[in-house]
Amino acid sequence: MTNGSAQLVNYSLNAQLPDGWQISYRVEGSQVTSLQMQPNKAQEISIEISCPITAKPDKYKIPLRAISSTDTLKLELEAVVKGSYALELTTPSGRLSDEVVSGSSKEILLKVKNTGTLPLNALELTSQLPSRWEASFDPSNIKQLEAGKSIDVKVNLKVPDKTIAGDYASKFEIKSSNSSADISFRMIVKTSLLSGWIGMLVIVLAIGLVYFLIRKYGRR
Repeated sequence: MTNGSAQLVNYSLNAQLPDGWQISYRVEGSQVTSLQMQPNKAQEISIEISCPITAKPDKYKIPLRAISSTDTLKLELEAVVKGSYALELTTPSGRLSDEVVSGSSKEILLKVKNTGTLPLNALELTSQLPSRWEASFDPSNIKQLEAGKSIDVKVNLKVPDKTIAGDYASKFEIKSSNSSADISFRMIVKTSLLSGWIGMLVIVLAIGLVYFLIRKYGRR
């Protein structure tokens, strides 16, 4: 913006935006809503415009104005909205918990959905698990997912031996260069029936040994 007059001029910055849109003005890195212009000077203004995810693909006219007490400077910008990127990660049933036996594997089914209006490319799945747990995905990478489409992903979750029974939190994430989504999944670890019987047998043997020792040496 240029002040071609011989006077100091204060300009107020204004824009007419579609509903839900936002705009910000920056001068030398600082956000401003007005600007004081020295006589016969020019100043660069950075303008950032953001639109809501609900904005329909179209061309939008955005009139800008710099208003002072003596004049009004006008500039019309055009924003082209091509579409939106959005991802959703869930399960087909909506359930976010399951049970697994310590030392075994469990298959979990995830659903990846493109909820935006543009295709997503090179989607990659990752996990954050408790220590020594392992997870593999089938498929582990999705080359392309069209808008409105979904795909099921199998997760093979392996729980190490001797994992203590209880609730454990796992996190699964899918991401591309344009969008990402994640979910927290609760796994309830149970001990196997064989392990339970072995534990009971050890306890019985220990009690029997103590009883034997008392009977044999108790009177001495």
